[in-house]
Amino acid sequence: GLTLIIGNKNYSSWSMRPWVAMIAFGIPFEENRILLDRSDTATRIAEISAAGRVPVLLAGAITIWDSLAICEYLAEQFPDLHLWPQDVAARAMARSICAEMHSGFGGLRSAMSMNIRMSFPGKGRTPDAQADIGRICEIWEECLSRFGHHQFLFGPFSIADAYYAPVVMRFRSYQVSLAPALQAYADRVAAHPAVTQWMREALDEPERSAKYDAGPT
Repeated sequence: GLTLIIGNKNYSSWSMRPWVAMIAFGIPFEENRILLDRSDTATRIAEISAAGRVPVLLAGAITIWDSLAICEYLAEQFPDLHLWPQDVAARAMARSICAEMHSGFGGLRSAMSMNIRMSFPGKGRTPDAQADIGRICEIWEECLSRFGHHQFLFGPFSIADAYYAPVVMRFRSYQVSLAPALQAYADRVAAHPAVTQWMREALDEPERSAKYDAGPT
């Protein structure tokens, strides 16, 4: 069986990505949550992964400790589910935008951390965050027009949509205004059953973090 180790659903954007993908595609797994921002957090994660971060996927004797590596592993293990788009050009672009999200958007991350429970309208609009928002809008526009056809980024829900789901959470919390077609896409992501389940469970979490709940200064 598979075990996915995650952080708090309210704050852990990296954990959200493979969790949403696994729920969306009906891949059975056991969830193990390690609360972030606690005195024993680092120790508990270090017992599982030397990298010291969540999420981590345990697949028998195999440990996969990075969100994109987890998604790639799942796509390999469950080829019939088509976690990536089937079209070669679409799949290449999906991988590119996931890699870009994985390695970039530091301005958005630092100024607008994920907090599903809270609302920070208009906050976090640093120049770097604004530039990142502009780039994300470009990505969404291109994917939706070339491949998505008014559904998800590449038509059917894929790893790419799971990868940008935490961005949708941020845009909701910080009330980022989007062009109508992009807002419609964000609404579709937020309404996806896997995403609504994550949001519902995030809202039900009793644990709170003073560090994250204070919001951007």
